[in-house]
Amino acid sequence: MVQRRPDEDAQAHGTAEAPSAAASPVPSARFITETGLAAQIASVIEPTLEAEGFRLVRVAIMGRAKPTVQIMAERPDGTMTIEDCATLTRMLSPLLDVHDPLPGEYALEMSSPGIDRPLVRATDFEAWAGFKAKIELKALLDGRKRFRGILEGFEDDEVRLHVTLDQIGETTLGLPIAMIEDAKLMLTDDLVREALSRAKKTRKAAGLSEGDWAPDDDADIEVEGEHDEDDDHRLAPASTKPLKPGGKRL
Repeated sequence: MVQRRPDEDAQAHGTAEAPSAAASPVPSARFITETGLAAQIASVIEPTLEAEGFRLVRVAIMGRAKPTVQIMAERPDGTMTIEDCATLTRMLSPLLDVHDPLPGEYALEMSSPGIDRPLVRATDFEAWAGFKAKIELKALLDGRKRFRGILEGFEDDEVRLHVTLDQIGETTLGLPIAMIEDAKLMLTDDLVREALSRAKKTRKAAGLSEGDWAPDDDADIEVEGEHDEDDDHRLAPASTKPLKPGGKRL
Protein backbone atom coordinates (compact mmCIF):
# COMPACT_ATOMS: atom_id res chain seq x y z
CA MET A 1 0.00 0.00 0.00
CA VAL A 2 1.49 3.32 -1.04
CA GLN A 3 0.29 6.53 0.58
CA ARG A 4 0.70 10.01 -0.87
CA ARG A 5 4.38 10.69 -1.48
CA PRO A 6 6.22 13.68 0.06
CA ASP A 7 6.90 15.17 -3.37
CA GLU A 8 3.17 15.07 -4.08
CA ASP A 9 2.48 17.05 -0.92
CA ALA A 10 5.16 19.49 -1.94
CA GLN A 11 3.58 19.93 -5.35
CA ALA A 12 0.24 20.56 -3.67
CA HIS A 13 1.87 23.52 -1.85
CA GLY A 14 3.72 24.73 -4.93
CA THR A 15 7.24 23.94 -3.71
CA ALA A 16 8.24 21.08 -5.98
CA GLU A 17 9.95 21.40 -9.32
CA ALA A 18 8.09 20.31 -12.42
CA PRO A 19 9.03 16.83 -13.67
CA SER A 20 11.52 16.84 -16.51
CA ALA A 21 9.93 13.97 -18.44
CA ALA A 22 6.39 13.60 -19.72
CA ALA A 23 4.14 11.12 -17.95
CA SER A 24 3.92 7.67 -19.51
CA PRO A 25 0.71 6.91 -21.40
CA VAL A 26 -1.90 4.92 -19.47
CA PRO A 27 -2.11 1.29 -20.74
CA SER A 28 -5.33 0.48 -22.59
CA ALA A 29 -5.06 -3.33 -22.51
CA ARG A 30 -7.19 -5.30 -20.03
CA PHE A 31 -5.34 -6.20 -16.85
CA ILE A 32 -8.21 -8.37 -15.57
CA THR A 33 -8.76 -11.37 -17.83
CA GLU A 34 -10.67 -14.63 -17.76
CA THR A 35 -9.59 -18.18 -16.95
CA GLY A 36 -10.80 -21.62 -18.07
CA LEU A 37 -13.74 -21.82 -20.48
CA ALA A 38 -14.40 -18.08 -20.22
CA ALA A 39 -10.82 -17.42 -21.39
CA GLN A 40 -11.35 -19.74 -24.37
CA ILE A 41 -14.50 -17.86 -25.34
CA ALA A 42 -12.72 -14.53 -24.95
CA SER A 43 -9.92 -15.64 -27.26
CA VAL A 44 -12.49 -16.65 -29.90
CA ILE A 45 -14.59 -13.48 -29.87
CA GLU A 46 -12.11 -10.69 -29.06
CA PRO A 47 -10.55 -10.40 -32.56
CA THR A 48 -14.03 -10.07 -34.09
CA LEU A 49 -15.08 -7.46 -31.54
CA GLU A 50 -11.97 -5.40 -32.19
CA ALA A 51 -12.40 -5.67 -35.96
CA GLU A 52 -15.91 -4.23 -35.58
CA GLY A 53 -14.72 -1.33 -33.43
CA PHE A 54 -15.60 -2.70 -29.97
CA ARG A 55 -13.61 -3.61 -26.86
CA LEU A 56 -14.19 -6.69 -24.76
CA VAL A 57 -14.89 -5.91 -21.11
CA ARG A 58 -15.66 -9.31 -19.64
CA VAL A 59 -16.82 -12.85 -20.37
CA ALA A 60 -18.65 -14.67 -17.60
CA ILE A 61 -20.32 -18.08 -17.50
CA MET A 62 -23.25 -18.20 -15.08
CA GLY A 63 -25.40 -21.14 -14.01
CA ARG A 64 -24.90 -24.90 -14.36
CA ALA A 65 -27.94 -26.76 -15.69
CA LYS A 66 -28.37 -24.33 -18.57
CA PRO A 67 -25.53 -21.82 -18.30
CA THR A 68 -25.58 -18.29 -19.68
CA VAL A 69 -22.51 -16.94 -21.46
CA GLN A 70 -22.50 -13.22 -20.73
CA ILE A 71 -20.32 -11.04 -22.94
CA MET A 72 -19.80 -7.43 -21.93
CA ALA A 73 -18.43 -5.12 -24.59
CA GLU A 74 -18.33 -1.43 -25.47
CA ARG A 75 -17.08 1.02 -28.02
CA PRO A 76 -13.82 2.84 -27.19
CA ASP A 77 -15.88 5.82 -25.97
CA GLY A 78 -17.71 3.55 -23.51
CA THR A 79 -21.02 3.46 -25.36
CA MET A 80 -23.17 0.50 -26.39
CA THR A 81 -26.59 0.72 -28.04
CA ILE A 82 -29.39 -1.82 -28.18
CA GLU A 83 -28.68 -2.26 -31.87
CA ASP A 84 -24.99 -2.86 -31.09
CA CYS A 85 -26.01 -5.69 -28.74
CA ALA A 86 -28.27 -7.25 -31.36
CA THR A 87 -25.68 -6.90 -34.14
CA LEU A 88 -22.88 -8.43 -32.09
CA THR A 89 -25.12 -11.31 -31.00
CA ARG A 90 -25.83 -12.14 -34.64
CA MET A 91 -22.10 -12.01 -35.43
CA LEU A 92 -20.80 -13.96 -32.44
CA SER A 93 -23.42 -16.72 -32.33
CA PRO A 94 -22.20 -18.51 -35.49
CA LEU A 95 -18.61 -17.97 -34.41
CA LEU A 96 -19.26 -19.77 -31.14
CA ASP A 97 -21.25 -22.42 -33.01
CA VAL A 98 -18.15 -23.28 -35.02
CA HIS A 99 -15.67 -23.30 -32.13
CA ASP A 100 -18.17 -24.82 -29.66
CA PRO A 101 -16.12 -23.96 -26.53
CA LEU A 102 -18.94 -24.79 -24.10
CA PRO A 103 -20.47 -28.30 -24.27
CA GLY A 104 -24.21 -28.67 -23.90
CA GLU A 105 -27.06 -26.20 -24.12
CA TYR A 106 -26.47 -22.57 -23.14
CA ALA A 107 -27.76 -19.04 -23.71
CA LEU A 108 -25.73 -16.19 -25.15
CA GLU A 109 -26.20 -12.77 -23.54
CA MET A 110 -24.66 -9.63 -25.01
CA SER A 111 -24.64 -6.48 -22.90
CA SER A 112 -22.99 -3.18 -22.11
CA PRO A 113 -20.81 -2.96 -18.96
CA GLY A 114 -23.57 -1.13 -17.07
CA ILE A 115 -23.48 1.96 -14.89
CA ASP A 116 -21.79 0.25 -11.92
CA ARG A 117 -19.35 -1.25 -14.39
CA PRO A 118 -16.32 -3.48 -13.96
CA LEU A 119 -13.01 -1.63 -14.21
CA VAL A 120 -10.71 -3.83 -16.29
CA ARG A 121 -8.32 -1.36 -17.93
CA ALA A 122 -6.01 1.23 -16.43
CA THR A 123 -7.78 3.79 -18.60
CA ASP A 124 -11.05 2.98 -16.80
CA PHE A 125 -9.64 4.44 -13.58
CA GLU A 126 -8.75 7.62 -15.44
CA ALA A 127 -12.11 7.84 -17.22
CA TRP A 128 -14.07 7.49 -13.97
CA ALA A 129 -11.85 9.51 -11.62
CA GLY A 130 -13.94 11.31 -9.03
CA PHE A 131 -16.41 8.46 -8.51
CA LYS A 132 -16.65 5.77 -5.84
CA ALA A 133 -15.19 2.34 -6.52
CA LYS A 134 -14.49 -0.87 -4.66
CA ILE A 135 -11.30 -2.79 -5.28
CA GLU A 136 -10.31 -6.28 -4.15
CA LEU A 137 -6.68 -7.38 -4.20
CA LYS A 138 -5.23 -10.82 -4.89
CA ALA A 139 -3.42 -10.86 -1.54
CA LEU A 140 -3.38 -8.96 1.73
CA LEU A 141 -1.74 -5.55 1.64
CA ASP A 142 -1.06 -4.09 5.08
CA GLY A 143 -3.57 -6.54 6.51
CA ARG A 144 -6.48 -6.02 4.12
CA LYS A 145 -7.66 -6.99 0.64
CA ARG A 146 -10.76 -4.84 0.09
CA PHE A 147 -10.83 -1.08 -0.35
CA ARG A 148 -13.56 1.44 -1.07
CA GLY A 149 -13.01 5.07 -1.93
CA ILE A 150 -12.96 7.81 -4.55
CA LEU A 151 -10.91 7.15 -7.68
CA GLU A 152 -8.16 9.66 -8.36
CA GLY A 153 -6.84 8.12 -11.57
CA PHE A 154 -3.86 6.00 -12.46
CA GLU A 155 -0.15 6.78 -12.07
CA ASP A 156 3.12 4.82 -11.94
CA ASP A 157 1.34 1.45 -12.38
CA GLU A 158 -0.88 2.24 -9.39
CA VAL A 159 -4.56 2.99 -9.00
CA ARG A 160 -4.97 6.14 -6.92
CA LEU A 161 -7.79 5.75 -4.40
CA HIS A 162 -8.86 8.32 -1.79
CA VAL A 163 -10.01 6.40 1.29
CA THR A 164 -10.82 6.88 4.96
CA LEU A 165 -8.99 4.40 7.20
CA ASP A 166 -9.72 3.86 10.90
CA GLN A 167 -6.20 4.49 12.20
CA ILE A 168 -5.08 7.04 9.61
CA GLY A 169 -8.16 8.97 8.56
CA GLU A 170 -8.39 10.35 5.03
CA THR A 171 -5.51 9.51 2.73
CA THR A 172 -4.74 8.65 -0.88
CA LEU A 173 -3.44 5.14 -1.55
CA GLY A 174 -1.54 3.79 -4.51
CA LEU A 175 -2.72 0.23 -5.17
CA PRO A 176 -0.44 -1.70 -7.56
CA ILE A 177 -2.51 -2.68 -10.58
CA ALA A 178 -0.75 -6.05 -10.75
CA MET A 179 -2.27 -6.91 -7.35
CA ILE A 180 -5.89 -6.10 -8.27
CA GLU A 181 -8.22 -9.11 -8.47
CA ASP A 182 -11.46 -7.22 -9.08
CA ALA A 183 -12.59 -3.61 -9.38
CA LYS A 184 -15.90 -1.93 -10.15
CA LEU A 185 -17.72 1.35 -9.76
CA MET A 186 -20.18 1.73 -6.89
CA LEU A 187 -23.72 2.77 -7.77
CA THR A 188 -24.44 6.27 -6.46
CA ASP A 189 -26.72 9.14 -7.48
CA ASP A 190 -23.73 11.05 -8.86
CA LEU A 191 -22.61 8.08 -10.95
CA VAL A 192 -26.08 7.51 -12.41
CA ARG A 193 -26.38 11.17 -13.39
CA GLU A 194 -22.91 11.20 -14.93
CA ALA A 195 -23.41 7.94 -16.84
CA LEU A 196 -26.72 9.10 -18.30
CA SER A 197 -25.26 12.52 -19.13
CA ARG A 198 -22.35 10.93 -21.02
CA ALA A 199 -24.72 8.60 -22.84
CA LYS A 200 -26.97 11.51 -23.84
CA LYS A 201 -24.07 13.56 -25.17
CA THR A 202 -22.67 10.64 -27.16
CA ARG A 203 -26.11 9.78 -28.53
CA LYS A 204 -26.72 13.35 -29.62
CA ALA A 205 -23.30 13.56 -31.29
CA ALA A 206 -24.00 10.33 -33.17
CA GLY A 207 -27.50 11.40 -34.17
CA LEU A 208 -29.14 8.42 -32.45
CA SER A 209 -32.81 8.35 -31.52
CA GLU A 210 -34.27 8.01 -28.02
CA GLY A 211 -35.05 4.33 -28.61
CA ASP A 212 -31.40 3.43 -29.15
CA TRP A 213 -30.59 3.69 -25.45
CA ALA A 214 -31.93 2.23 -22.24
CA PRO A 215 -32.72 3.27 -19.61
CA ASP A 216 -34.30 6.52 -20.81
CA ASP A 217 -32.29 9.61 -19.93
CA ASP A 218 -35.39 11.07 -18.29
CA ALA A 219 -36.15 7.96 -16.24
CA ASP A 220 -36.63 8.51 -12.52
CA ILE A 221 -33.79 6.43 -11.11
CA GLU A 222 -33.48 6.41 -7.33
CA VAL A 223 -30.31 5.22 -5.67
CA GLU A 224 -30.21 4.86 -1.92
CA GLY A 225 -26.79 4.36 -0.40
CA GLU A 226 -24.54 1.55 -1.61
CA HIS A 227 -25.86 -1.35 -3.67
CA ASP A 228 -24.88 -4.99 -3.70
CA GLU A 229 -22.51 -6.40 -6.28
CA ASP A 230 -25.39 -8.36 -7.83
CA ASP A 231 -27.27 -5.16 -8.80
CA ASP A 232 -27.54 -4.94 -12.58
CA HIS A 233 -27.72 -1.52 -14.23
CA ARG A 234 -26.81 -1.89 -17.88
CA LEU A 235 -27.18 1.11 -20.18
CA ALA A 236 -28.24 -1.22 -22.99
CA PRO A 237 -30.30 -4.35 -22.27
CA ALA A 238 -28.88 -7.74 -23.03
CA SER A 239 -29.71 -9.52 -26.24
CA THR A 240 -30.17 -13.20 -25.41
CA LYS A 241 -30.23 -16.12 -27.83
CA PRO A 242 -30.52 -19.72 -26.55
CA LEU A 243 -28.40 -22.34 -28.27
CA LYS A 244 -28.48 -26.12 -28.53
CA PRO A 245 -25.52 -28.53 -28.72
CA GLY A 246 -24.04 -28.55 -32.17
CA GLY A 247 -24.79 -24.88 -32.70
CA LYS A 248 -28.52 -25.25 -33.42
CA ARG A 249 -30.56 -22.31 -32.21
CA LEU A 250 -33.76 -22.95 -30.31
